[in-house]
Amino acid sequence: MGGNKNKLITKFRVYGTERSISHDVQNSSKHSCSENLSFVWKDVNWKKIQLRLNNLQNSIFAAKKKGNMKKVRKLQKTVLNSHDFKKLAVRKVSQLNRGKNTAGVDNIKKLTEKDRVKLTNDLTIKGTASPVRRAMVPKPNGELRPLGIPTMYDRALQALFVMALEPEFEATFEGNSYGFRPGRSPIDAMKQIQLCCQQAEKFVLNADIAKCFDRIDHAKLLELTGLKGKLRKQIKAWLNSGNIFEGIFDITEAGTPQGGVISPLLSNIALDGMEKVLGDWAENEKLLRPNGNLVDSKKARRKAIHFIRYADDFIVMHWDLNVIKSCRVI
Repeated sequence: MGGNKNKLITKFRVYGTERSISHDVQNSSKHSCSENLSFVWKDVNWKKIQLRLNNLQNSIFAAKKKGNMKKVRKLQKTVLNSHDFKKLAVRKVSQLNRGKNTAGVDNIKKLTEKDRVKLTNDLTIKGTASPVRRAMVPKPNGELRPLGIPTMYDRALQALFVMALEPEFEATFEGNSYGFRPGRSPIDAMKQIQLCCQQAEKFVLNADIAKCFDRIDHAKLLELTGLKGKLRKQIKAWLNSGNIFEGIFDITEAGTPQGGVISPLLSNIALDGMEKVLGDWAENEKLLRPNGNLVDSKKARRKAIHFIRYADDFIVMHWDLNVIKSCRVI
């Protein structure tokens, strides 16, 4: 390590790219403490801030891969306390995101540069959250899908949380999940399906989890995050914030609101592990190859069942119809 214990030099795959990283953790912490609260929005060097964030996120990813949770939490704290990254979070929700002009219960659709500076300076983890504004959006099949739109403040804070938490969970998410993950797309999922179909003709179980995002258990989800203290309290506040629809407040006892910046990440945390469950089941089953021979090793039996997930939609593929029928009831 070149004699410097604070110097992290590593190479790994993250966010769809392979890169070499050299990041000084100690210098990053000092830099975050010296950031100036008085600034002009148009003069911010976004490219420089994004590069610093990328370096820190890659360091979080690497630390989680090595099982060094103490370092993961330290780096996440650096991200969450950084004034520069708060600027980036505000920019994402007020200028870059597709729903930037959609108002929550605060009725705020657009921010001036002065408003963005104020929001950046005000952004802190308080452990509280405002209710989301519930809106019904038509789906392609004619049904209505509920959206929960947070306030501008909550969206910005959620964006900051995603910056800190996402690389930790990306380090351990299952390889065949593709929905709402950085560097992955529906095209990647389709390519994986095509690859699996090339090996032999297969039966397919095509399914989705009914009302998945409305039924996620809050207590179990909080347990899966592994967070404690004020970070856990803040996520719990978002989950329990309730919603307002046509002027009427309703509590939220389960689920993650579709429309929140952090909701896709929380949903993936809740759904991660489905592929493992199928693999564990397959290891102890009597599976046959297409030619009728037994699949003789646990590793081969695990790989014989193909599972691909995109958000709450997934498919299971295998050449034996009885195996597919069994997968329906696991």
